[in-house]
Amino acid sequence: MPAWAGRNYSLLTAAAFVTNLGSHGALVAAAFAVLETGGDGGDVGLVAAARTLPLVLFLLIGGAVADRLPRHRVMVAANALNCLSQGAFAVLVLAGEPLLWQMMLLSALGGTGQAFFSPAAEGMLLSSVQGEQAGRAFAVFRMAMQGAAVGGAALGGAMVAAIGPGWVLAADAAAFALAGALRGLLDVSHIPARAPGGGMLADLREGWREVAGRPWLWGIVVQFSIANAVVAAADAVYGPLVARDHLGGAGPWGLALGFFGAGTVVGALLMTRWKPRRLLFVGTLCVFPLALPSAALAVPVPAGALCGVMFVTGVTLEVFGVSWMTALHQEIPEDKLSRVSAYDWFGSVALVPLATALAGPAETAFGRPAALWGCAALVVVMTAAVLCLPDVRNLRRTTRKVTGAAEGGQPTPNDPSGGSGDGTASASRTG
Repeated sequence: MPAWAGRNYSLLTAAAFVTNLGSHGALVAAAFAVLETGGDGGDVGLVAAARTLPLVLFLLIGGAVADRLPRHRVMVAANALNCLSQGAFAVLVLAGEPLLWQMMLLSALGGTGQAFFSPAAEGMLLSSVQGEQAGRAFAVFRMAMQGAAVGGAALGGAMVAAIGPGWVLAADAAAFALAGALRGLLDVSHIPARAPGGGMLADLREGWREVAGRPWLWGIVVQFSIANAVVAAADAVYGPLVARDHLGGAGPWGLALGFFGAGTVVGALLMTRWKPRRLLFVGTLCVFPLALPSAALAVPVPAGALCGVMFVTGVTLEVFGVSWMTALHQEIPEDKLSRVSAYDWFGSVALVPLATALAGPAETAFGRPAALWGCAALVVVMTAAVLCLPDVRNLRRTTRKVTGAAEGGQPTPNDPSGGSGDGTASASRTG
């Protein structure tokens, strides 16, 4: 690791690599586990929705908890729950034909763990770096995280085709166990103890004021509430169906997801060098290609062309991802990072259960190509709309570190000489 990477940053990067390696294979495995039991697109959507619904319900609570308790303990507990739920899922698949309700229940437990993990993890990462190298640190972290997606998705698709989805789910459970052990070694002594407050509701209101006072923040969260929902429907439901009917099954679909991961690695590598001054404007422009995979599946294009589309999408989306993390690190006070991240995640996934659950009925009503073209159109419309916000177009990198929001929602900076902003002259899921 480079000289600026401390103990916490190194542990977080290693744990994220391990987790993503297992989880991206498990995404392919879960969809094909449902299909192999005789399920259809609607059943795949229901299992995906079952994971996301508790994520939506518990995210805000998870953010408040992570800003009160030591974040690494919240992360370890969440990893333990994910390990147990994925392990049970694997046992059911390997033992025979799991029932739909059983797969939905275990997916829901995994979503609950993710709801508490995500705000704590993002807050921990954002507080683990400071100074001039923050933007580069986020790019390197995401490069390692997305690099694992390359191997995880491709290997997962190949393993599903060769030995079945159950073993891929078992490998994901083992990855959660290892990642939890690494995160248990994190040091939180540098984070000041939180002063007693007025309870969870007061904490949530304080976090909401941080979000509502920044148009660039809530605008992009709204944008991704729609974009993530339709992309989730395309990837989790329509993608495996198109792969089964036109591309040859799980292997080509896993390869396409691997090319997306390869694109994100290249995008993150680019962002270790490139520091656009108008970081959110450039990042948002790079969200437009997110519509391309849905359009490619609607045609549908051959597997090779789909891999190319996924690669380009990964590159551009990672430019947004690093820019978004840099903006949050620069603008949001450390003691509110997890709560703001929780609102970010909540908005980004709130509509995903509805979208994935309705994907099957939408295919029946309009046909699969029309549903996929609709997904692509919504991404374009929402991205164009958020560019109308002046704060999105004008927010620039700064050396100042923000400690709070002044009256009217404007940030109140610290003394620039003592700040921990990005330090250059110039942001899960993915929102």
